[in-house]
Amino acid sequence: MKKTERIANLALTGLTLAPLVVKVDPNLNVILTACLTVFVGCYRSVKPTPPTETMSNEHAMRFPFVGSAMLLSLFLLFKFLSKDLVNTVLTGYFFVLGIVALSATLLPFIKRFLPKHWNEDVIVWRLPYFRSVEIEFTRSQVVAGIPGTFFCAWYALRKHWLANNILGLAFCIQGIEMLSLGSFKTGAILLAGLFVYDIFWVFFTPVMVSVAKSFDAPIKLLFPTADAVRPFSMLGLGDIVIPGIFVALALRFDVSRGKQPQYFKSAFVGYTVGLVLTIVVMNWFQAAQPALLYIVPSVIGFLAAHCIWNGDVKQLLEFDESKTANSPQEQDKSSKKVV
Repeated sequence: MKKTERIANLALTGLTLAPLVVKVDPNLNVILTACLTVFVGCYRSVKPTPPTETMSNEHAMRFPFVGSAMLLSLFLLFKFLSKDLVNTVLTGYFFVLGIVALSATLLPFIKRFLPKHWNEDVIVWRLPYFRSVEIEFTRSQVVAGIPGTFFCAWYALRKHWLANNILGLAFCIQGIEMLSLGSFKTGAILLAGLFVYDIFWVFFTPVMVSVAKSFDAPIKLLFPTADAVRPFSMLGLGDIVIPGIFVALALRFDVSRGKQPQYFKSAFVGYTVGLVLTIVVMNWFQAAQPALLYIVPSVIGFLAAHCIWNGDVKQLLEFDESKTANSPQEQDKSSKKVV
């Protein structure tokens, strides 16, 4: 882990815990937390080998429609069923999902203190009576799952805003780290579709805001305020993950060319500017704003302007991570133990 990454991790941890002991301006907290999360997730997405599975143009086109269907379904569930019942079921779902995400986020730190064979030897566990179903894991993953389980239990019992935020940050980091757009063309299609999606559901319907307020789960980050009427400012995880995977693609594009992260910097600055604009407009009108309305044009605009200035438009548009991955799958060299 490089020095800048280590500093970013420490800064994100400190900023997350800071409201417990000192008053932090919620607007500044939103901007710094989101930007640090994107930064950490982007650098974690850089792997020794390119991703073998990437999003296709067709998936990117369908994503806003699938997201709309899920959002509307949640709205109807909260409208016609007991809010407590829906949130209880969702708490159980996010309990399991949270353990996986938090364990995966902690794993790189925990692995450094464990024996080498604990990190490399893979155990294959077959479900009783369903021997065709296999689950692969290492001992280090089991160790990482222990604090993740206790933490998720605390979240399920207390629903404290800090627990919500830590799980939300884990989801964001894992999303940016694991999801690959494959190409900038696919990324532009996805961002453009979600740009329209965000505007429609926030400005033209009460659905997005209603679900965000009713959904008692770590799908949003909560920032304490001094306002008793509005005790928390909120930022949806999608406003971090969606542009974050595009910014991460810019970083991996830089790495693939063996150059310093120049286009990553322009995309990251674009994200920061878009987020600041969101906060400014939200406070000016005192109303919820679709963050992607400001973030998407800013991220794409800054990256496009920098790329045009350097004359790298063709290289950027031709970049495709799925083609840089090795065709033959390398044989797994780690030993496996079947149980």
